[in-house]
Amino acid sequence: MPLKIKNMKSIIKNACLVFGFAALFSTVNAQEIIQEDTLKTVTPKPVGGKQKIDGVIAVVGDYVVLDSDIDIAYIEISSQGGDVKEITRCQLMGKLMEDKLYAHQAIQDSIVVTDSEVNSMMAERIDALVERAGSMEKLLKYYNKPNEEEFKTYFFDILKTGKLTSSMRNKIIEEVEITPEEVRTFFRKIPKEELPQFGAEVEISQIVINPIISKEEEQKVIDKLNELKTDVLEGRGSFFSKAVLYSKDEGTVRNGGFMRVTRKSGLVKEFKEAAFSLEEGEISAPFKTEYGYHIVTVEKIRGQEIDLRHILMIPKVTDGSLQEAKDKITDIRNKIVNGDISFADAARSSSDEKETRANGGALTNPQSLDPRFELTKIDPSLYNEVADMQMGQVSQPLMDEDRLGRKTYKILTVTRRYDAHTADYATDYLKIKDLALGEKRIEVIGKWTKEKIKETYIKVNGEYRNCTFTNNWLKK
Repeated sequence: MPLKIKNMKSIIKNACLVFGFAALFSTVNAQEIIQEDTLKTVTPKPVGGKQKIDGVIAVVGDYVVLDSDIDIAYIEISSQGGDVKEITRCQLMGKLMEDKLYAHQAIQDSIVVTDSEVNSMMAERIDALVERAGSMEKLLKYYNKPNEEEFKTYFFDILKTGKLTSSMRNKIIEEVEITPEEVRTFFRKIPKEELPQFGAEVEISQIVINPIISKEEEQKVIDKLNELKTDVLEGRGSFFSKAVLYSKDEGTVRNGGFMRVTRKSGLVKEFKEAAFSLEEGEISAPFKTEYGYHIVTVEKIRGQEIDLRHILMIPKVTDGSLQEAKDKITDIRNKIVNGDISFADAARSSSDEKETRANGGALTNPQSLDPRFELTKIDPSLYNEVADMQMGQVSQPLMDEDRLGRKTYKILTVTRRYDAHTADYATDYLKIKDLALGEKRIEVIGKWTKEKIKETYIKVNGEYRNCTFTNNWLKK
């Protein structure tokens, strides 16, 4: 059922919940959570409080919802800093039923999530949960599971259902677009007194200088990768174990370097070329990308999709190379400050960051895809550098280190500032477009949900039949 948006605050709230609540649930939609008149005849139980006997409280297609699923949902929200005081069991019930409806329909639409795909995610996720809980024993107690095997079976089902759910939701909204006229109409509907307030923003540019890696250090890495390859081929350890011990790719190291790749995957050209040139069981020679040096082995070829493992190693940067990079960027800064060259021209001619070089060093906000950064939402380390910077001022050289441990030097400048202000159609078009698109997606999802509820077997048991749901789960 399409949601009735009464004011700008509810527009923002709905968009955040429908498309941002997934971080807490590993799912994708939360229409039920925003219902404000849900009956509280079924009240939240305190986390860690007395538990009722568990049982099936709803059936949606081929899926069931257990009473304990709601308890776990409360635990997940609370453990990640969310406030559970205003969220009722009825609301969470509706949310879980939505997820099951998505997963059920995904299967009907032949959306495939393979067991190997789920297994590739599971090890890393469980490691993170154990780290958060403190130990596997505490994690088992946390989820009320008697042993690790039963927990893994349970968690496998959660991950698979979550993947089906997100795939189905993405399929529903992937073709939803919005025209400039729809954006204009959306903006005109907002009463003047309810126009959103946007915080102070800045546009930032940077110049990056990478230290030069010596041939000697590169050769050390190549030799080590060749050694690892030889060890695997001669039976002195598996590729999995070598990746866990030596790979610098944080995203895959816990899974032994495992990746599932297609020719359309967003990976660098050199990596895909190496991967798709191999036969099953073959290990590549060391090859270079912008991230470092790799070796890759292919485990399974499925037409245009392959299962592979890789090891990434990064050559060390010497202190001398770091100093040379600092001296170079200091010289560039001096020329900019002295007026010998503009910041933008210096970025185009000297920056080592190819993503920003052509635009004169201008950064793009990854959330909004425009050049403006709201000061209250940017990375704290970046905020500390630019919060008090005047337009045109150039920072001192700053050492930066990415998630792979690669060090660079950079200088920053603020090219434009925007004071906190009420939304303006001309200057805030992209933000308004995002809000309008969010509302349209909510309406499309609501219409889809209404239609699928009619044609899907659904049963709600016990006291939950007294809930007032946003969607017509009771089919009254």
